Amino acid sequence: MARYQIGPDDVPFAREFLADPFGYRSPGLQRVLNVMRGLGPQGKYVILCKEPYRRWRLARLPAKRGEPIEEADGVDYGDLATAERDVFLRRWRDLGGPDLPLELLTMRR
Repeated sequence: MARYQIGPDDVPFAREFLADPFGYRSPGLQRVLNVMRGLGPQGKYVILCKEPYRRWRLARLPAKRGEPIEEADGVDYGDLATAERDVFLRRWRDLGGPDLPLELLTMRR
């Protein structure tokens, strides 16, 4: 069975997510997120809460459950929306998504 691949037709869904990471998700965006979340855990980017509602850090999951999570030194966030956008973009690149327009890469709300 062929797995859905992220491609050029999905750029509008990246725009949708980056504009509002916590908003309504169209069926197309939900499909993209399902692909991103459906991969095995090894090396998957995640957001680690360091201080509730105040500070988060980028991390990667280990190959096996129970092993330590690998924190990314120096990649800290002061708000959750910025963290969500960054993880989305990292997973997009990892999955071979097409290059996104510069205005999407710098989008903040």
